[in-house]
Amino acid sequence: MTDYIRNIVQNADLPAARTLIRGATVLSMDGDTGNLVSGDILIEGSTIAAISKSIDAGDAVVIDASGMIAMPGMVDTHRHSWEGQLRRLNPNAATLEDYCNATHYSFAKYYRPADMYIGNLLTALGCIDAGITTVVDNSHNSRTGAHSDAAVEALLDAGIRSVHASGAPVSGEWDKAHWPGNLERLQEKYFKKGDNSLVSLAVMAQLEPELWAEARRLGLPIITEFFGGAMAAELEGLHRKGLLGSDNIFNHCTALPDAGWQILREAGVRVNVCPRSDAHYGIEDGMFALQSALRHGINPGLSVDNETSYSGDMFMEMRVAFYLQRVMGMHQRQCCGSEHPPVTLQAHSLLKAATADGAACAGLQDKIGSLAPGKQADLILIRTEDINLYPSGNAFGTVVHAAERSNIDTVMIGGRVVKRDGKVLGVDSERLRAAIDESRQHLFAAAGYQPDIFAETFLPLESAR
Repeated sequence: MTDYIRNIVQNADLPAARTLIRGATVLSMDGDTGNLVSGDILIEGSTIAAISKSIDAGDAVVIDASGMIAMPGMVDTHRHSWEGQLRRLNPNAATLEDYCNATHYSFAKYYRPADMYIGNLLTALGCIDAGITTVVDNSHNSRTGAHSDAAVEALLDAGIRSVHASGAPVSGEWDKAHWPGNLERLQEKYFKKGDNSLVSLAVMAQLEPELWAEARRLGLPIITEFFGGAMAAELEGLHRKGLLGSDNIFNHCTALPDAGWQILREAGVRVNVCPRSDAHYGIEDGMFALQSALRHGINPGLSVDNETSYSGDMFMEMRVAFYLQRVMGMHQRQCCGSEHPPVTLQAHSLLKAATADGAACAGLQDKIGSLAPGKQADLILIRTEDINLYPSGNAFGTVVHAAERSNIDTVMIGGRVVKRDGKVLGVDSERLRAAIDESRQHLFAAAGYQPDIFAETFLPLESAR
């Protein structure tokens, strides 16, 4: 299956002219709107028109949200979506090298456009199911222009809001002649016609000034896998030359010294942190960088990174963030006399990181991240009367410390309902599974991998070296 057929998702319905969400507990994440024990949200087309305790909307389509929490859709600020069909293939990976053995050094080399399509589609649909309405797609396996097209088309078909960051592969043979010209080609093909309101373009690049210059010529954000302890020495020179700015997005930022954080703050670099990824793969000191970012006046977004070792939901990112901050703070205060021990974040702050701060990291804060009149209607409804959530003693605590994807009743993106009654809409599940299975069979055979669902380790593949 070198080619792919875009027939898995059939959900082209436009947003209703007017929709009224009635009787929800509203967590707006907006200072002016505030929170409501019970309130209504009026949506006109793709945009939130009003939020109030009670709205008379006449002929609007009504969604009864009594017993539900309405909140902004979550924002995953860093996900390698192309790896979707490699979910949990490597759960016990202990290092970044282990991660690369099961991705870049093996299967990635054999990806066809069809594999890019189904990986991105599966990831995007999984995001929607988990209440993630925006994903920053870090696509560092753009082997040809056709691979990039497939990744973008999957995001478009899924109906998710996304930033597609095209990036060069890490290993193996690929069409170097199409890079970086592929960026301008993608921009012309998908992002200048004006009929695509959900997906935008960025570039994945390491500390590569020439590639950064091309991205800036095209007006594209620049996304970098930035491991602070290892790469900090480069920051002063980049900053002195005026090469750092608010169009930079740095992932991870682990173990970055204070001087580096000060440069990021001065330059306006946007940051996301990875609670699970950094700990799971033991990246530098293994501790995600939220505390350091906050201490230097930067409010980072949260990101899942990948699904090759763990789940793809933001509920777990918030919880891991809470517990890592709590335990490391206790440890450093009691045992090490640290000058800046991590502080335990309250539920509201964690939800802000997963919504409003994530939107700012993605550069979409004017559109999404909070519920307020004039913003896009990207929101989710969580059933608080489900057996695992009832009674809801605290709305923020219910979302951050207890809710699961199974509690998400409704997901709306740009005013269009994409999940309702707990089910992602318009997906042909049989076609989806068939395409996933075909892709896995191809990749496993090409890389010489014998699947073992009980394996404790993923050994490097001889054919992949």
